[in-house]
Amino acid sequence: MVQLPEDRVLPTGFVSDELPAQPAPPKDAATVMLLREGAAGPEVFLQRRVKGMAFAGGMTVFPGGGVDQRDADASVAWTGPDADWWADRFGCTPDVARALVCAAVRETFEESGVLLAGPDPTAVVGDTSHYAGARAALVSREMSLAKFLADEGLVLRADLLRPWANWVTPEREPRRYDTRFFLAAMPAGQRADAVTSEASEAYWSTPQQALADFEAGRCHLLPPTRVTLGELAECGSLPAALAAERALGKVMPKLVRRNDRWYAVLPGEPGFEEAK
Repeated sequence: MVQLPEDRVLPTGFVSDELPAQPAPPKDAATVMLLREGAAGPEVFLQRRVKGMAFAGGMTVFPGGGVDQRDADASVAWTGPDADWWADRFGCTPDVARALVCAAVRETFEESGVLLAGPDPTAVVGDTSHYAGARAALVSREMSLAKFLADEGLVLRADLLRPWANWVTPEREPRRYDTRFFLAAMPAGQRADAVTSEASEAYWSTPQQALADFEAGRCHLLPPTRVTLGELAECGSLPAALAAERALGKVMPKLVRRNDRWYAVLPGEPGFEEAK
C-alpha cells in the first residue's frame, strides 16, 4: 500500500463518509491572491473562514467565492485583456470568462475592501471606505457589480489581474467549485480589512510563514491553497510572481481513506489512481 504524505490529511469531519449517487456539478468560482511587498519578502492576504461555513469552514483561504449570474453583464466598463483573452487562458467561453473576472473583482471587494477598479483605464481608486454602503449592497446581492461601477463612474481593471491556476473540488464532495485562481498586486493607497461575516480573522503573511503555520497545526489549508502558497514562495518577489507564465489545466484532487482519515491526493502523486 502506498504511503500517503501527512500534509494531505483533511480535518476530521471535513469529508462525508457517504459517496453521493452522482457527483454534484461544480459551480464556477473565482479567488484572488492579493500580494504586497513586505519587510521579509512578498506577503499574501489570507482569511480564516468562520467554522460554521457550509464550505471550507475553519480553513485559511484567499478572498473569493462563487460567480453571480449578473457577473456576466457585458455593460461593465472594462479595461485590460478582454473576455476572449481570459477565455483562452481558462478554457471556457467568453461569457464565463467575463463572469469569472467580474466575480474576482466583486468578491475581493466584498471580502477585503480591496477594489480593482478606477475612474479611468489608467488609475485605481485609493481609500475605498466611502464605498462601504455599496459594498454591503453587493454582499446582500441588492446591487450588481455592473450597477455599482456605473453609479460610481468606475472602470474594472482586468489588467491588474493575472491568471494563476484552475482547481476543481473532488467529485465526492457535496459542494463543488470550478475555481479559477487570480493574482493581483495590492493597489497603492488601499487597505485590506476583515470586514466580512465569512471570516473570523484576516491577515498578511509571507507564503513561507503560512506554510510553516500549516505544518505546525496553527492553520488548516486545503490542497489548492497549500500548493499555491508553495508556488508563490518559489517566485521570491512580487514582480516575478506577476510575470510568471502559468499552465492552466484543470486540477482535481481525489480523496482516499486510510486509518479513519481522509487524504487529498493530487494528479501524478502516489495513491492517485486508487483514490475515489
